[in-house]
Amino acid sequence: MDPARRQRYLQALGVRDFLGERRMAVAAAAPAVATPVPPAPSRPSPAAPAAAAPSFRTEVRAPAARHASPPTEAVEERPVEAPLPPLPSLDSLEAAQACVTDCTRCALHRTRTQTVFGIGASEAPLLVVGEGPGAEEDRRGEPFVGRAGQLLDAMLAAIGHDRARNTYIANVVKCRPPNNRDPLPEEVEACRPFLDAQIEALQPRLILAVGRVAAQRLLNTDEPLSRLRGRSHHYGPAAVPVWVSYHPAYLLRAPREKAKAWEDLKRVHALLNAADQSPKDGDGAGD
Repeated sequence: MDPARRQRYLQALGVRDFLGERRMAVAAAAPAVATPVPPAPSRPSPAAPAAAAPSFRTEVRAPAARHASPPTEAVEERPVEAPLPPLPSLDSLEAAQACVTDCTRCALHRTRTQTVFGIGASEAPLLVVGEGPGAEEDRRGEPFVGRAGQLLDAMLAAIGHDRARNTYIANVVKCRPPNNRDPLPEEVEACRPFLDAQIEALQPRLILAVGRVAAQRLLNTDEPLSRLRGRSHHYGPAAVPVWVSYHPAYLLRAPREKAKAWEDLKRVHALLNAADQSPKDGDGAGD
C-alpha cells in the first residue's frame, strides 16, 4: 500500500504508524538531490588587452634605413621625334616655294591659314630676314604687311630700297606660330632648308637680320641681340655680310630705339654702296 495512503487510513482508525512516521522523517531530513547541470565550459585565462590601432594623427613612422633603395618613381615618357622627311631639290625660289606650300614638317602647319614664303625682287642686293608671320601675314600670305611691315617699308625707303624693286623679304619660319610666340627650335630647324634655299637662289650682297630670332638663326649663336648689333657678321660658305638690327615690331613698342635702328640702316646703306663699287665675279683684268 502507498505509504501516504496507509498513513491516512491508520489516522482514520485512530492508530499511530510509528514506523511510517520514522521513515517520512528520515526522508525529509535527507538532502534533496539536485538535477545534474552540465559543467560550464572552461574559460581561458584572460590575456593582455590588444593594443589599439594607432591614430593617423599620432602615428610615428621609423625613418627608413639609409641603405634602403628609394621607391621607383614613374618616369614620364616623351614621344620620340620622328626624323624630318627628305626634301626634293630646292634649286630655285619656285621649287622652294612649291615645297613650302604643302609643308607639314612641323606642328605649325596645323594652325596656319596659309604659308608665307617671301616677297620681293628676285635679284635684290638686300635680303631682309625676320622672325615669322603674324596674324595679318598669315591671312594675306605675305611677310611684313601689318603695322610692323609699314614701319619696315618706311625704314627701307629712307635708304632708297623697297620690296618691289631692290629688296627681298623673308622669315625664318614660313608659318605663323600661335599667338605670335617665338618659333620653337624644332620649328626653326624644320624651316632651315627653305631659308637656306632662298639665300642660295637670291645670292644677296647683304642680309639685314631684324630681331633676335633671325640673327641667332643666321649666325648660329645664342648671343643676345645687344651683343650682335653694331658688329660685322657673315653667313654661310660664301661669307655673305650680315648686319643685325631691331625688329620693327619692337620699335613700335620702344620708339626710343628708333635712333639706333637708323644708325643700323645707314650702315647697311654704306655697305651696299661699297659692295656695288667692288668688282664682281668675272670683272677686272682678263686672263
